[in-house]
Amino acid sequence: MDEKLKQIRDALDRIDKNIIESLAKRQEVIQQVSSLKIEEQGAIRDHEREEQLLQRITNLAREHGLDRYFAEQLYRDILDHSVRFQTHSLVDHQNKKGKQESVSVAYQGTEGAFSHQAAFRHFEERYSEVKSYGYDTFKQAADSVMKGEHNYAILPIENTTAGSINETYDILGEDNLHIVGEEVIRIIHCLLALESIPVDRIRRIMSHPQAIAQCSNFLAGLHRCKVESYIDTAMAAKKVVEDGDLSQAAIAGAHAADLYGLQILERDIANQKENFTRFVIVAPEPIHCDPQIPCKTSMLLVTGHQQGDLVGCLNILADRGINMVKLESRPKPNEPWKYQFYLDIEGNMDHPDVDAALDELRDKSSSLKILGCYPTQMGWHSDEQD
Repeated sequence: MDEKLKQIRDALDRIDKNIIESLAKRQEVIQQVSSLKIEEQGAIRDHEREEQLLQRITNLAREHGLDRYFAEQLYRDILDHSVRFQTHSLVDHQNKKGKQESVSVAYQGTEGAFSHQAAFRHFEERYSEVKSYGYDTFKQAADSVMKGEHNYAILPIENTTAGSINETYDILGEDNLHIVGEEVIRIIHCLLALESIPVDRIRRIMSHPQAIAQCSNFLAGLHRCKVESYIDTAMAAKKVVEDGDLSQAAIAGAHAADLYGLQILERDIANQKENFTRFVIVAPEPIHCDPQIPCKTSMLLVTGHQQGDLVGCLNILADRGINMVKLESRPKPNEPWKYQFYLDIEGNMDHPDVDAALDELRDKSSSLKILGCYPTQMGWHSDEQD
């Protein structure tokens, strides 16, 4: 049976290789389509064409005895990726970036960290080389961009389990940086060790405090294990390797396991399985987004101190039919008991309604700082990093 099973698995490996090669060839064609649309100023999305494609795929799935729902969902993800690539290509073209050879990106952490993975996810298809530079803190990563040492910094701003990352809000409020993009990835925490040993032999686990908090239920079941905070998930994985102690483990992603040669003892150990982190990409200069691109506009708003001032500002958005997708309050630096509000709205600031609403907000508020207008990430529910 072992030999027969091996033959079947070898056949599966060959099929998987063919699937990846076909997807790579498809992407090459998408690049040609994108270039032609930019040259002829065509629309990124053709919804009629997409529906025809999905209908053809479901018919093909039926003919070959494949689950039609599975095939349709798979191709929706493929279409989302195509739109994402074309959106980035158009933004780069209109902001005179074009096809460049390399890009330099700062992030907090070390190689293999989730921020590191998000940086490559965002830039890898757009540049021939992505040069990444890890820093100990978010502020150091942001400052390196302000100093002109790197093109961009990528900063986590919120997690579906742990909530908002306040340090990033403070950096955006204080520094003269602009949000030029976003990246949302699924976080899959794994327990990593030097060898495949029983979990009950582990006596010490290290990871970033947020990862520890997100895996608290799993860790509560390890009664003879000491849990310690570490500066970064990937650094914790690297520490396990450096110490060479079989009783130690780290909570990090599977990418860190591959990078540092560790074994995965347990996979997907977070309390909530739907665990996503949203990152923002920041740069010294803002970008312009074509009207056809679905956008977010982010801002910092400081209201007056009269009753109903905040409600009055929010009503300006509602009256213009503008959807607010996030509202976060933060203490105003150096002014005790005063607050500023971080807002995300759906809409391009060049759209007449959004532009008019922003003008009204400037008049109504004590201050308004536009943090950036940038493409909303498409199809993010299918993106996964582990």
